[in-house]
Amino acid sequence: MLKGIYMSKHHHKPKEVEKSEKTEEKEAKRVERRKHKNIWKASFIGSSIIVILLLVVILSGLGCHGVSGKITADVAGEKALNFIKDNNLIRPGTQISVKDVSEEDGLYKVTFEISLGSQTQDVESYVTQDGKFLFPSGINMVEFEEEKNAQPETTTTTVSQNIQKSDKPIAQAFVMSHCPYGLQFLKAYIPVMELLGDKADIEVDFVNYIMHGEDEMKDNTRIYCVQKEARDKLPAYLRCYVEKHDYEECLKEAKIDKATIDTCIQNADKEFNITGIFSSSSSRFPPYLVDDALNKQYGVRGSPTFVLNGKTISVARSPEAIKEAICSAFNNPPDECQQTLSSTAESPGFGPVGSGSGASSGGGCAS
Repeated sequence: MLKGIYMSKHHHKPKEVEKSEKTEEKEAKRVERRKHKNIWKASFIGSSIIVILLLVVILSGLGCHGVSGKITADVAGEKALNFIKDNNLIRPGTQISVKDVSEEDGLYKVTFEISLGSQTQDVESYVTQDGKFLFPSGINMVEFEEEKNAQPETTTTTVSQNIQKSDKPIAQAFVMSHCPYGLQFLKAYIPVMELLGDKADIEVDFVNYIMHGEDEMKDNTRIYCVQKEARDKLPAYLRCYVEKHDYEECLKEAKIDKATIDTCIQNADKEFNITGIFSSSSSRFPPYLVDDALNKQYGVRGSPTFVLNGKTISVARSPEAIKEAICSAFNNPPDECQQTLSSTAESPGFGPVGSGSGASSGGGCAS
């Protein structure tokens, strides 16, 4: 991958039970289509590409000093390739060559073939016709909007999902701590945690791979340790986390001992080899094995995935919808279930709890 051009190192939302097979088939096709068309994923073997730039990279070293006017497509491709090689912008052991150069919308589209070991993938970049600027990727805004708008809306039909009842339901939200849609689910989840307290076993678990880099890996482990060492203070920490995204400040607000959490983080890192796996993995999405057994048990594929009393279910991303789902899993619902929470779907990404627009989303983060 092109070091200095991209950073690519965040579960997916299951649909209604009666539509699950069709939905999974559509999701599989959508994911496969994105592998070839998604402009955000013009990358190969995540650790090979180090920095993402959404603007333009000025190729001052491209060898185009003094160039004026249009150069040929072949020359543009050759100069871009030489610049990448001469400036060590590919990971050692990675092979790169120009597969094709063509004109597209007033630019040269350069298709690089990049190989590492037995893995090969094409990466498309763009060069201006005077050879002075390289665009790491092109953003087709029309396709992007169509893809976004095609996301299925999520509704809650908990009664029809045959949730097994128990005296103390177990709710498990599998997320990636930097996935916009995982954060959306957490925002809706937090008020339910605060309302029901220990009446239900409401926990946060993690998808078994990282999609959003080292910061996500670290934040996953911090939340894991807060839950392990200070379970009663987890809702307060999470509320601060999704709104402020400041580890030390959130520990202070939730009145959690930092030394205890830091020790837990060190122990978890040793137990699950978190940093070691992340650093050495050649995978685009390095494994994160803290909740790997649960991921395999429930077939978790992306963020968010919601499991209630051992059953993966579909639920709208609003506090009221999640509360209703959990309360429907009690043999004898507590009085707290009579309280009404917000039925407004939360907004994706970091931000205040309760700031949603009401437009539900079926989006998720999945490999």
